[in-house]
Amino acid sequence: MRTLPSPARTRESEPPGRLRRDLYAAGAAAVLVTVAVLAGRHIEDTSRTLFVDWPPLLASWGPHLGPGTPAAVLVAIAVVAYGPVLAARLPWRALPPVAWGASTAWIFSLALIDGWDRGIARRLTTRYEYLQVIDRFHDIPAALRDFTQHILLDSPDNWPAHIAGHPPAATLTFVLLDRIGLRGGGWAGMWCITVGATACVAVLVTIRALADEALARRAAPFLVLAPAAVWMGTSADAYFAAVAAWAVALLALAVTRRSLGWAGASGLLFGLTCYLSYGLTLVALIAAAVLVLGRRGVRERPALLLPLLAGLAVVPAVFTFAGFDWWEAYHLLVTRYAQGAGGIRPYGYWVWANLACTVLVTGLATAAGLRRAGAVLVRRRTAPRAALPLAFLVSAALLALLVADLSGMSKAETERIWLPFALWLLPACAFLTRPRSWLTAQAVLALLLNHLLLTGW
Repeated sequence: MRTLPSPARTRESEPPGRLRRDLYAAGAAAVLVTVAVLAGRHIEDTSRTLFVDWPPLLASWGPHLGPGTPAAVLVAIAVVAYGPVLAARLPWRALPPVAWGASTAWIFSLALIDGWDRGIARRLTTRYEYLQVIDRFHDIPAALRDFTQHILLDSPDNWPAHIAGHPPAATLTFVLLDRIGLRGGGWAGMWCITVGATACVAVLVTIRALADEALARRAAPFLVLAPAAVWMGTSADAYFAAVAAWAVALLALAVTRRSLGWAGASGLLFGLTCYLSYGLTLVALIAAAVLVLGRRGVRERPALLLPLLAGLAVVPAVFTFAGFDWWEAYHLLVTRYAQGAGGIRPYGYWVWANLACTVLVTGLATAAGLRRAGAVLVRRRTAPRAALPLAFLVSAALLALLVADLSGMSKAETERIWLPFALWLLPACAFLTRPRSWLTAQAVLALLLNHLLLTGW
């Protein structure tokens, strides 16, 4: 198997034109963001149809410092300075927990820039959020049976936006946290941060299983220091992203290790993923890429599909038996979406401005990494063999994101909605040389976003 050269060796021998093309890709991404900001500002000033204060993000201008500022700067400096070296040298068994801890520290410190109250404790308690309806789930079976009766805006006691916009497993997560004594926005916020941070570990496990351990190690600092952390603390979508990421990771382990147990666990999480967010059915495209990459394992042990499908059926069966109709709820949601801001926001702007949001979530390094991933696929016959699976996996995630974009069901707020897809674009940074320079750009972007804007949803 051909392996990728080390970053140090590549830095010396790599043709200068390759780095120049990376900078062109990053520059094009920066131009896209600039155009989206200027065009969005003009549209909002003239027609006020975007329903965001700082397009293309759901945010408002508000330069500020906070208690998390020193910690965030220190975490950024530490990861930039020591992340690539530690990722390369740590024993593999130590790398995932270290990555999880560093990711948690990065997300938590960024959230604390807005202070504990605004940054964490109140995020999930606003009028749009899940904790507003905890009391309406005192009888869970009855709430599930009547769930679809409260989705439309003109229905009696209609659900707040995020409850109506997701299957009930999302809300039930916070209901169950409340039931076990972890009540209030603080506990809910910490749940999303702590669980959401594990997504980077799931991506590392997947890359190692399907591609190459060296590539996983090179991707680790970029997964930790992702600008996406701005929206992972504190958003329920961070939790959704982690569940989806572990579903993919366990599937990768199942097909590479021929494990029936991992296959069943993966199916169970895929089923849960679909009942956390309707849009996460598109994670099936990433799962399909895993099956293609692991097709040898499936051919050698086709019985893997049985526990996978059996696990996949569990969560849908439980909710259907309880009286919740996923398809009916989704069709009602489409109507609800048209009744609100989604029916007014112009598709012609958001269909490309959403991609500008993705640039802000994943950073300019990812734009350069995606260029390299594309080059790997184009020159697949001469590319290092270990690079092909990663490039293919990243491309599947990009395809899922583009399908979500073209659907028109996520006009605005994609900086949080698309977190489950955006996380799978970040490993493309493993193809980059000069990792510290690119990591610095990632960290600076995240720090600027969180200090200059007041993000929200």
